[in-house]
Amino acid sequence: MFISLEGTDGSGKSTAARALLAALRDEGHDVLLTREPGGTTIGDQIRTILLDKTENSAMHPRTELLLFCASRAQLVAQVLRPWLARGGIVLCDRYADSTLAYQGYGHGLDTALLRQILHFATGGLQPDVTFYLDVQPEIGLLRRRQAQLFQAEDWNRLDAMEIAFHQRVYAGYESLMQAEPARWQRIDATRPAEEVSARLLALLRPRLPRKAVESPET
Repeated sequence: MFISLEGTDGSGKSTAARALLAALRDEGHDVLLTREPGGTTIGDQIRTILLDKTENSAMHPRTELLLFCASRAQLVAQVLRPWLARGGIVLCDRYADSTLAYQGYGHGLDTALLRQILHFATGGLQPDVTFYLDVQPEIGLLRRRQAQLFQAEDWNRLDAMEIAFHQRVYAGYESLMQAEPARWQRIDATRPAEEVSARLLALLRPRLPRKAVESPET
């Protein structure tokens, strides 16, 4: 099973993903947690290029798009498909929907063209379910700034975009969910982290493959 987590910056995706990973492993599931961009040695190098806001502030949106897709292509081929082929569960902190939201709606690139590029990069691999951690951009960015003050997270190049960009991204996610409601599950990310994690697990359990939820005796 392939599960992705999406949301604007500061929505708490990474925290929720780690909590979900721990809960599923405690229940005996074979789970991998990965992230985008990154997840491989090559992808992690691309991540550094993409998110360094000081050295690469002049990056063109098309360059940004292709770098994200290069990292994703490597992740799909090297990690995701092999793990899924062996019957495991994948949790991915961001996936292709982020490109549609950020590079498509945020930067204004042609979403129809982006879908073609994404299909090429992923070979058509789509999540079975996508959890959207919903928080207004202003709240999310405030969280990011607070985390930076405590050195818990780095303030990256995309965080530093103008608020209008983040609002377009937020609106983009709304459009994506409306277009594919069966795949998306919205989570109120303004709630405490423990409540968010519990809600994620409650929504996910009915979707888990039957083989994964059966005990060894059955």
